[in-house]
Amino acid sequence: MGLLKNETSQSELNQPPHVNNGQEEAISPWKDAYRSLKKNKLAMVGAGIILFFILIALFAPLITSHGINDQNMSVRLQAPSVEFWFGTDDFGRDIFTRIVYGARISLWVGFFAVTGALFFGTLLGVIAGYYGRFRDSIISRIFDIMLAFPSILLAIAIVAILGPSLQNALIAIAIVNIPIFGRLVRSKVLSLKNEEYIMAARAQGMKDSRIIIHHILPNSLGPIIVQATLGFGTAILEAAALGFLGMGAQPPDPEWGKMLSDSRSFIQSAPWTVLFPGFSIMLIVLGFNLIGDGLRDALDPKMKS
Repeated sequence: MGLLKNETSQSELNQPPHVNNGQEEAISPWKDAYRSLKKNKLAMVGAGIILFFILIALFAPLITSHGINDQNMSVRLQAPSVEFWFGTDDFGRDIFTRIVYGARISLWVGFFAVTGALFFGTLLGVIAGYYGRFRDSIISRIFDIMLAFPSILLAIAIVAILGPSLQNALIAIAIVNIPIFGRLVRSKVLSLKNEEYIMAARAQGMKDSRIIIHHILPNSLGPIIVQATLGFGTAILEAAALGFLGMGAQPPDPEWGKMLSDSRSFIQSAPWTVLFPGFSIMLIVLGFNLIGDGLRDALDPKMKS
């Protein structure tokens, strides 16, 4: 017995650390994706940019010394200085303060629009892909019609009907992004519903709702997460465009697109009034695009070496 015990112990010692009795330890795909994401330097840069804007939005009252709408015509269109880091606008308002508080609006726009589009797009995509037939035909034709219009033109049309305001702009942006999520989810469901484990679940009498919730949606999360991340940047850009056209946030809200619109007359005499809002839009959209590309590479097995 002692000899057998020693031989067993020696055989266990000779096994590689990742092998357990001839079976490899299961590595969570999400943990593997997280490791891959951490190795992507550009994705980490994007994450750092997003974190930066989240922090300044949360702690805006602590890092600003001026009011959002405090007007002082005596310092109108003043260049950047120690007192006014980003200068002042044509009403003498501190641009830095308005940029910081504008980050709250931009992040809220992205969250609301993406959440709404994700929910309804996923719901319609699952119905079209899983049940098919006339449901698929109707929903797919609706998606095709919506995608036939440029997203910004469709958003302008919706806001024109509802009336110009930030809330209506959020609704419009969410609506125009629904078919993007819907078609993505539909294509994923079509590829999954004929898999063997789905057919086995049906053979066992499992309800469709349970199959969708427990099997299809969890296996569709990868592309949905990537599209949601990229959708944040798109939603912020579309909100800025609507604000620039006067159909989004209304004065005196410090929305970056509206700040660009209000300052376009001073692009030569006071370029800082346009530079800082425009750079903020570019930076936050770049951050979401970088982290979205990193997530795509991390979650797509075909992109891994």
